[in-house]
Amino acid sequence: MFKLLKLLSFLLGHLPVRVVRPLGAIFGALAYRLSGRHRKVALSNLERALGGAEGERKRIARGVFRNLATMFFEFTRLPWLDRGDIEKMVEFSGLENFDRALSRGRGVILLTAHFGNWELLAAALGHRGYSLDIVVRKIDNPAFERFVTWARSSSGNRMIYKRRAMRKLLKALASNAIVTILVDQNVAASEGVFVDFFGVPACTNKGPAHLAQASGAAVVPAFICRKGRGHVLEVMEELSLSNTGDRERDAIENTTRFTRVVEEMIRKHPQEWFWVHRRWKTRPAGE
Repeated sequence: MFKLLKLLSFLLGHLPVRVVRPLGAIFGALAYRLSGRHRKVALSNLERALGGAEGERKRIARGVFRNLATMFFEFTRLPWLDRGDIEKMVEFSGLENFDRALSRGRGVILLTAHFGNWELLAAALGHRGYSLDIVVRKIDNPAFERFVTWARSSSGNRMIYKRRAMRKLLKALASNAIVTILVDQNVAASEGVFVDFFGVPACTNKGPAHLAQASGAAVVPAFICRKGRGHVLEVMEELSLSNTGDRERDAIENTTRFTRVVEEMIRKHPQEWFWVHRRWKTRPAGE
């Protein structure tokens, strides 16, 4: 199965770049039409978060499916890319913010989201010499897990499985590594805190805030957006963190700051976020 997936990746990953976007548009339109459950989730989320006219919400939702379908074809290309390919595909902005944070020797927490082609973001930074330790959830199917890890590691990045990851993450940051965490998905109430997201309380992973407190690492947001046939990868300035000495209070405040950065990016490019996820699934007690 793994060899078959590698062969499929080789065939799809060597399609001419000029045909990838049209294929993504075609398959995205089909997925929007055929995947009623995900379409319903996306439209419901958009109504809750952005409101507005129904026609506009449908336009954004179709863009979301188009982005995800295009991302599938782009993912198959990852194992076959080199730095020269990345330079042609991705325009970088703000890399000096990484360099400045790394110069302090306490590591960096790269804060990002399921936004744009987030897999390409990691690969592009890996090829530019910023090898990442990426927090991921293990895939149940062993063959798919092996293939996805192989593809993600092709740029020099390393995977850290989410379960019981804190000790490994602290060790990585102590060696001045860049740890990448996506902070935009729903978690169980025991794992997170409720912070405002588009005006609605959303249960959000408090782990990154605790990790920053325990390690002293800089928290630097980075996102990738589509631009024409290519992409723009923006590394933002380091976030200032609350450090009052009250661990839980600081975790809530810093998680709120992290979430605000994600929300601001989504408002700028709503069609590039993962609206098909039930972001507000976990609710406060008694609601």
